[in-house]
Amino acid sequence: MATSLILTYKEEIEELRELPGFKKRGDARYMSHPDDEARLEWAFYRPSGSHPDQVSDKDAMVSIMAFNHSRLGALERFKRLHDDVIREEQLRVKVHNRSRMLFRAMVDDDFQELVEVLRRYPVFLDLACDQMMNGRIWNDSFADPVAASKFLYLAGKDADTRVLEAFSRRLQPIRNFGVDEAKVYLDGLCERVQELHIFVKMHFTDAYTTWMSHTTLHPLQKIVWKKQIDLLKES
Repeated sequence: MATSLILTYKEEIEELRELPGFKKRGDARYMSHPDDEARLEWAFYRPSGSHPDQVSDKDAMVSIMAFNHSRLGALERFKRLHDDVIREEQLRVKVHNRSRMLFRAMVDDDFQELVEVLRRYPVFLDLACDQMMNGRIWNDSFADPVAASKFLYLAGKDADTRVLEAFSRRLQPIRNFGVDEAKVYLDGLCERVQELHIFVKMHFTDAYTTWMSHTTLHPLQKIVWKKQIDLLKES
């Protein structure tokens, strides 16, 4: 059998890799290539991750490949993902593993980006809840109380007992706070109390009640603290 002189796109890219300015040359040759397969291969082989415009590619499979190899933040990456992938479950499966990692990072952060992604793409709520329960806490960043409240409003009935239990672990623990630190955090909660979900308010009401029971305070201080905690509970 005669050997074909026509290189596959993979072979072309491998040859191009040996030349100076590999990424620049590849972008020029493949980013707007008329063949979907060429753009797909470049989304996979492009060094330092896919280009943001590749995630926005007109072809769903190219968009999926670029999404999975992108270094964009979660919100920007989901905003660029092909609409068909958002709509069709059989395509969403192809970004499941990468999406799971992104949601793990968002759940492990302050919830600001998590809420923005879920507002735009509620179809991923189940993945967010899954990572809430099963993702490990890797750092000392905890959920902003208002953003956490917004998550609960978005989740609605999907925030069942298991999700709420895991959710509680994402809220700022106060048990080791000193008096000044605890007061500053409580002041912040009271200032934003109207924006807090009832579950968040009750969580911190219980946490502060427990904290006070283990903290030595002047009787007059206790009166002031109790008024603030009652404000948190009753609002």
